[in-house]
Amino acid sequence: MTTGANEVPKSDLSTGQRMKAIIAGSAGNLIEWYDFYIYAFTALYFSSAFFPQSDPLVQVMATSGIFAVGFILRPIGGWFFGRFADRHGRQKGMVVSMLMMGAGSLLIAVLPTYAQVGVLAPALLLIGRMVQGFSTGGQYGTAATYLSEVAGPKNRSFFASFQYVTLVGGQLCATGMVLLLLHLLPESAMKVYGWRIGFAVGALGAVLILLFRHAMLETSSAETRHKDAGSMKELFKHMPAFFCVLGLTAGGSLSFYTFTTYMQKYLVLTAGMDKGLATSIMSAVLIPFMLVQPLFGALADRIGRRNNLILFGILSTLLTMPLLMALATVTSATSAFGLVLAGLLVSAFYTSISGLFKAELFPVHVRALGVGLSYGIGNAIFGGTAENVALAFKSAGNESHFYWYVTGVCAISLATALLMNDSRKFNALGDAEV
Repeated sequence: MTTGANEVPKSDLSTGQRMKAIIAGSAGNLIEWYDFYIYAFTALYFSSAFFPQSDPLVQVMATSGIFAVGFILRPIGGWFFGRFADRHGRQKGMVVSMLMMGAGSLLIAVLPTYAQVGVLAPALLLIGRMVQGFSTGGQYGTAATYLSEVAGPKNRSFFASFQYVTLVGGQLCATGMVLLLLHLLPESAMKVYGWRIGFAVGALGAVLILLFRHAMLETSSAETRHKDAGSMKELFKHMPAFFCVLGLTAGGSLSFYTFTTYMQKYLVLTAGMDKGLATSIMSAVLIPFMLVQPLFGALADRIGRRNNLILFGILSTLLTMPLLMALATVTSATSAFGLVLAGLLVSAFYTSISGLFKAELFPVHVRALGVGLSYGIGNAIFGGTAENVALAFKSAGNESHFYWYVTGVCAISLATALLMNDSRKFNALGDAEV
């Protein structure tokens, strides 16, 4: 196989080339996650259009169920795009997944409602969400691999942290879009057509981001793409790494989604806040959370990725319960902001290096597959079901059991971090690059 036009050996990349590649890869990541999260932040407004139930909680649970389906498709997307990226290159994998995400967003933007086509409406919503979930499963593993490889040996955690800068940036853009629409439109219009605008913007962004693809220099050399690249046969040789990712993803994803996508609904349904105020709080709190990612990444460059993960495990196990209990009765927007931010700062020990520590566990020829599939499974089981588990406990009158559930899963992640190897001594990206 010959080297592609955009393929440059990692050792030959200049600082300028690395920065351009990181910006280009991160920009695509931002659009991808905006498209994924616009669903979560507009669900409160379009749920009645697809699930005409008298109980608002039932409507939210139904749309959250479809949100979870998007996570269920992630492992399949992680397998497909991981195999594709290991065999054909990271750049191609990211471009194809972005186009697919845009197609899913466009489909949702033009969907007919239940009043127009009956049960076909939620069925089509499900299909659109499945396309988005499949695409996201591919984007995470490929982007994590790409940014980890292109970052270079120095300050690798700092540069790799921009995956979550743009992931959170995508969430922030999604909440910002909702706030803008709420400012321009009354809530009644948001429920009728306003939510569609958010999806249409995401579909357009996915197409426009292709303008950056020329800067996405390929990081996997042709020589590494041997006949077993991206194969399950090769991945099975690295099952300890696979299960390590599962254990750490469990607590990391569950904690992250508890204090982000579910928190908007938690503030409305449990704390009794106004929808607009809850959205404003979540929009505001994401800004500092996004900005601290490189700081926590820089910390990991100094103390080691394993120690970052241990700190996350300890703090999340100890603080999840008191934080959620305090948020259940919060009345002040300022207090809610501070409590949610505290939960997210704990998560930052994990999120800042989320993609990097996974990439360090797998050799180059199964790296995208290993990262994408293991993360996709862990995230589907724990992150994607966070809302449904929480709402199920709430519906049963045992909401506090959800607090214990999150705490227990975070404890599992702590145990996993204590057992994992220190990447400063060895990692699959290369000893010389640590």
